Amino acid sequence: MVISICRTIIIYLLMVVSMRVMGKRQLGELEPTEFVVAVLISDIAANPLADPGTPLLYGVVPIITLIFCEVMLSFGVLKSRKIRSAVSGNPSVIIENGKILQNEMRRNRFTIDELIEHLRKHGACDVGGVKYAVLETDGSLSVIPYAARSPVTPLQMNIETGEAEIPLVLISDGEVIRESLLGIGKDREWLEGKLSENGFGDAKEVFIMTADCLGNCFFAAREPA
Repeated sequence: MVISICRTIIIYLLMVVSMRVMGKRQLGELEPTEFVVAVLISDIAANPLADPGTPLLYGVVPIITLIFCEVMLSFGVLKSRKIRSAVSGNPSVIIENGKILQNEMRRNRFTIDELIEHLRKHGACDVGGVKYAVLETDGSLSVIPYAARSPVTPLQMNIETGEAEIPLVLISDGEVIRESLLGIGKDREWLEGKLSENGFGDAKEVFIMTADCLGNCFFAAREPA
């Protein structure tokens, strides 16, 4: 039993390391090589876990080899455009100046239903309002509408706006996060004042509180269990 637990922990740590090596991507955003490595690693890792008679090295060595190959290939992709093109492919223009390029759709085996679905996700219900739609190498669709269909920005309206600041979580489920409080340049006294202003007697009454460097705050009260 102890041996099985140790084998599982080792394989688990190797899986975590391998996923970390491939970077912060969602599964649907993995490049083809990364997806292949993820599938192979999961299959290889299952063998020593399912069969205690299989030597652990039969799982560890292939996983480490795959991680090494992925790292080396990643360096090659960074250094060479030809390698990057061969491994990851190139983006394909699906819509150009409001016209669907049917040959590109056939070449990428991209159906009309998929195209309409992706356009809806970008808020583009009318194909004629799209100037460019580009099928990226990870399978996502980048949509660029005509200028007349694009939202008006404050810059175009000559409106001065302040820069947005990233809010930090100051209270999480009743617990004050001191590092976040220091991160926005505030102290405990300021926090207690904000709590009092918003009708809270104590941090334990707050489910979540966020604030930015400008002092903009958001509160959500804790609900009884």
